[in-house]
This record gives sequence, C-alpha cells and structure tokens, in this order.
Amino acid sequence: MNLSPLRIFVHGASGRMGRALLRLAPERSDLVLVAAATRAGAPLPEAPGLPVLATSALDAAPVFDLAIDFSLPEAFDGILGLCRRRGVGLVSGTTGLSEAQFEAFNALSERQAVLWSANFSIGVAVLRALVQRAAAAVPGWDADVVESHHVHKKDAPSGTALLLGAAVEAGRGRAPHYASLRAGDIVGEHLVQLTGPGERLELAHRATSRDIFARGALEAAARVARLGPGRHDFGALLLAEPRA
Repeated sequence: MNLSPLRIFVHGASGRMGRALLRLAPERSDLVLVAAATRAGAPLPEAPGLPVLATSALDAAPVFDLAIDFSLPEAFDGILGLCRRRGVGLVSGTTGLSEAQFEAFNALSERQAVLWSANFSIGVAVLRALVQRAAAAVPGWDADVVESHHVHKKDAPSGTALLLGAAVEAGRGRAPHYASLRAGDIVGEHLVQLTGPGERLELAHRATSRDIFARGALEAAARVARLGPGRHDFGALLLAEPRA
C-alpha cells in the first residue's frame, strides 16, 4: 500500500540548516514541503513557490503532519505552541533552549511524537555510543570535550559537545571539561579526549558539509512520524533498524 508523503513545515527556514532542508527535502519521495517560516516571511530561493510565513503569523500555516525546527530559543515557543494546537509532531535541532522550554517540549511529548537533538549527524550518533563505552573503560582518566564551529555560532559549548559530555558522564560518573573555538567557516568538529598516565585516546568527528545534518533531520522526521507519543532519541532511532 502506498502511503501519502509526510507533509512538512520548516520553521527557521532562513538559517543555514533551514535552507539546507528546503534544498534537500525534494530528494525524498516520502516527504513533501507545504510551507516554511522565517522572521520576515520573505520568499526563499531554495524553494521557489513555497509559501513562507512570518514567525509572527504561524497560525496561518496550511495543514501539515510534522514540523522541523532549526530556529533560535526566542522563536521556539511559537512553533511548539503551534504544534500543540494542531496536534502534530515536532523535530527540533534548536540549541540553547532553557529548562522551561525543555519542560514544555516534554509536555508536548505526552500527546505527540517529538524529537530534539543537538546534532543530526549519523556519525555523531555512533560517536556518542563509542564515547560512553570508552569512558566507562577508563573511569579514572581525565576527560575533555573540544568543539570548533564557525564564527557565527552563538552557544558555547555547542549542543553536540554537551551531548558527548553527557555520554562521558554516563560512562564514568563525572562530567568532562569543555573547550570551545569559534573560527572561520568551520561546519563542526568535536573531539573527546581521554588522557591517562603516558597515553591519550582521541575520538573525533569532523563535518565538512552541513548537508549531513539536514539529511539526518529529514530521516528523523520520516521515522518519528511512524511512532506514537513520546520524546524519541535520534541515535536510538538510527540504531533500531538498518538504514535503507
């Protein structure tokens, strides 16, 4: 039986990730973009003809099945509220959210399928699992997470660094030290360093294209749409079944 494509609403479409989503979504036959939202609501060259709403007018959005959000903390409440009112799921990669915003996100998960991740790279999902195992094997070693990003990234440490740091803590029971670098146009580099007497173990991931994150978010959206209410984990989704 052929299922209808999942109708996607992209929130934060004028950012780097949003533009990549608009450009790459047409590669998938199981997804269809129905609208996008930016602060100004101006048309976007990556998706000619796609309706683009201002973030102040989200209630004018057409019918959609799931929203993908890559915006800013100050815009997150708007899309969360729209998904709550529409009764649809939400996949978000917005970093820097407050504790109250995560509480509201968790509340939505009681009614809808939602997923938040600081990083939608398949490689980072694998790295996270490796880091936890390595940290558990050498609990007495020093642990550091070093992350590098482009000069325009605002939050530090990055959400991915905190995600990897949580894996370190889960493995050895103590949080690592963090270091952040903002330089040039670095897409994203993360190094977890475990250092013991006379030796050092390094686990690293380097992204050279932002497209990997957009493709991961689109894959997450397609999988989350098949699930029931709950706050789902990107890594767990990837490891649950083989990728096509």
